[in-house]
Amino acid sequence: MQREKHNSHRPASCEGIRETAFGFQRSRILLTAFELDLFSALGEGSRTAAEVSRLLNTSGRATQRLMNALCVIQLLHKKGTRFSNTCVSLRYLCRKSSQYMAGLGHYVHLWNSWSNLSEAVRTGKPVRIPYAAKEGQRASFIAAMHEIGSNRARKVVTALNLKGVYRVLDIGCGSGVYSMAFAKAKEEIRVTAFDLSQVVTLARGYIEREGLCDRVTLAAGDYLHDDFERGFDLVFLSAVIHSNSPQQNQALLSKCSRSLKPRGQLVIQDFIMDKSRTSPVFGAFFALNMLVATEAGDTYCEAEVRAWMSRARMTGIIRKDTPFGTTLVIGRKAAH
Repeated sequence: MQREKHNSHRPASCEGIRETAFGFQRSRILLTAFELDLFSALGEGSRTAAEVSRLLNTSGRATQRLMNALCVIQLLHKKGTRFSNTCVSLRYLCRKSSQYMAGLGHYVHLWNSWSNLSEAVRTGKPVRIPYAAKEGQRASFIAAMHEIGSNRARKVVTALNLKGVYRVLDIGCGSGVYSMAFAKAKEEIRVTAFDLSQVVTLARGYIEREGLCDRVTLAAGDYLHDDFERGFDLVFLSAVIHSNSPQQNQALLSKCSRSLKPRGQLVIQDFIMDKSRTSPVFGAFFALNMLVATEAGDTYCEAEVRAWMSRARMTGIIRKDTPFGTTLVIGRKAAH
């Protein structure tokens, strides 16, 4: 089964190679239209390319070509010389929609980082400043992570054993999407959502909109350098360890252990690789994302994560795979 998954991503012929090489075109067409806010310019009506180009202050000739290409990938309709949004683009790509995918801005920034992949492979270092460190990019990154987490958080949290869990520490909380899922899962739970001060500022808006400020407390700090409060029943790290080196992860999990009560749970969610480091497929690709975007990040194997947890006094370590391609690795702090 694993081999079949790999084959589905492997060019089987020269035509397959060409198709893979040209795969960037669809992505760039979408990202350019998103970056220009073309879908919002169309809104619920229909316009000619010339009308759209005047609204966007773009070349009329170039806008016509872009909009024709958007029809090909089924994100616009065309009737005569007039264009309109599809139901999908109207729902997800128009700024006024409540389901607007603001997080796609993050993929625009990723495009810029991945354009430097060749240089990153030569040097082993990111060529650009990590995308999450730039103010304009941080909001789109958090929005993207919130969109992804919104579809997953409740299912992930309900898969955990929350018996005896009343205090939760969510490290690297991002928008607070998992913090809020914990708070909603059990009325008695109180969550401390920990992240960099700039991220905490963004998270506050998400948490206020859900009316959960009385049950989710925001804490600003750097998890690599700052200590955490003590006495938690569960510490949760989602999409955190892949940003760090093995040494940083060992130090971080040791701090997590100190913040837990005896028999408290440490829960890690991430892309956990097999021994070959080629499966899951997205995790193999994501390792390259960490190469272009971080100083020392990577995707890690289960054995590595278990070893860090064991050295941090975690016992009874188990693995749970999610329907989303991620894995939960769960352990309990030794009683003594």
